Amino acid sequence: MNTPLSRRTALQAAGATVLAAGLSGGLSATAAHADDAPAAPKLVTYPRPADMPTNTSFKVRVRTAPDGDWQALDIWRPQLEEINPTTGSGKVLNTSMVYFDFQGSVEIEVTYLKGGTTKARVRPDSLGITPELLGDTLRFTLDEPRDVVVQINDEIFDCLHVITNHIDPNPPAADDPDVIYFGPGTHTVTGNVLTVPSGKTVYLAGGAVLKAQVFFKNVEKAALTGHGMLNAGPGGILCEGSKNIRVEDVIIMNPNGYAGTFGMSENVHVKKARSFSSKGNGDGFDVFSSTGIVFDGCFMRNSDDCFAIYCHRWDYYGDTRDITIQNCTLWADVAHPVNVGTHGNTDAPETLENLVIKNIDVLDHREPQMNYQGCIALNPGDSNLIKNVRIEDVRIEDFRWGQVIYMKVMFNPKYNTSVGRGIEDVYVKNLSYTGTHANPSLFLGYDADHAIKNVTFENLVINGLVVADSMKKPSWYYTTDAIQWFYNEHVTNLKFLTTAEAEAAAAS
Repeated sequence: MNTPLSRRTALQAAGATVLAAGLSGGLSATAAHADDAPAAPKLVTYPRPADMPTNTSFKVRVRTAPDGDWQALDIWRPQLEEINPTTGSGKVLNTSMVYFDFQGSVEIEVTYLKGGTTKARVRPDSLGITPELLGDTLRFTLDEPRDVVVQINDEIFDCLHVITNHIDPNPPAADDPDVIYFGPGTHTVTGNVLTVPSGKTVYLAGGAVLKAQVFFKNVEKAALTGHGMLNAGPGGILCEGSKNIRVEDVIIMNPNGYAGTFGMSENVHVKKARSFSSKGNGDGFDVFSSTGIVFDGCFMRNSDDCFAIYCHRWDYYGDTRDITIQNCTLWADVAHPVNVGTHGNTDAPETLENLVIKNIDVLDHREPQMNYQGCIALNPGDSNLIKNVRIEDVRIEDFRWGQVIYMKVMFNPKYNTSVGRGIEDVYVKNLSYTGTHANPSLFLGYDADHAIKNVTFENLVINGLVVADSMKKPSWYYTTDAIQWFYNEHVTNLKFLTTAEAEAAAAS
């Protein structure tokens, strides 16, 4: 149901007033517009509504670098899940998050209030951030907005997630007739579902918390944007039968299920969305039977797959194609960072094709069940065919439990009514793993008619070793023996090349 107009008018008026008051560092509401001199350092912080829970492990301050005034940040409390591999039960654990906007550079100061700090780490490691550690307080600098995790003493759950945005150069006016505006504070809507009409933008201002599902149903040119939050106990984003949809910057915390579902939709762009989850089946973003979906710059920490790409399930039918996941940071406390292919249509077989996974940092992966491992898993079932996959520039840090990559043409009776048709034409370039906890990666065709064909790795680096068919090894070894990976007899034309070999082959 839509928010009543009378209520919306009240929200707009209140939101505009509180937003102007809530901007930190003397910044006025109008100062966030693009007219400002781009070189001037700026910082915008947002208050946490009093009814939103906090966590008490950290104190966090931020200032414009090098010598701005310190601003204290409110601590938010996402919740996460850890699975007991013996009982299967899940334990919900609290963690910490702060967020703010800035322009220029900022210095962040984090104090671990529990004490006993012996080491600190700012992830992803690819950013190369080494914090200055002074007892239980550490400091580090960000030169541009990044989403990072601060870990003290290798704590997995009692850590700090730092979410940052560019300052919005042109936020909508609260009285814009094409905007459903929510200002700072906590908001609800009738029925806990906000249905978005075509042409409308739902805007969550910084400090806003909307306790509702945002629903795009058979609409076009609609959006959900802003630096606020969906505290989505009722659900996250649901997009069905819609075209030209935009989701940008929002945080989705503690959804009762998936953070976002995109079914039978087309041309959807999700940019810098963030998701935290702790419920069973707490996926991040799931795609069903859709075309032209782009996920760009997202930070995902989920209690199931961070991204899951499927064909038919429920009332969604049709192929899935032209899907891009890029510039993202992924942490899967349960299951896969990226999972592809489980669900499809045995009666009218479907295809997942033209999938790009590019410039990804995988921070963690923990999955006890062998059938659900793989930081990236291609698992066609239900007569699905997966083809034309490009995986490039993926950095996998040491994770707790699972595999680096997993390809299996499967028949899983729990979810499937038939075996997948196969996996074809996969190119993996510049994938690296550094760590000691990975199980052997598996490549398993089902039989000769349901096989894995034409998979090429270029510049695969495992703990500093470039893995290539030309590497020095006994003549009777498979290349995969050198890194304890395995492929069966239903995998054909599997290649491991150095970059020089790949370039020479392309030039010939």
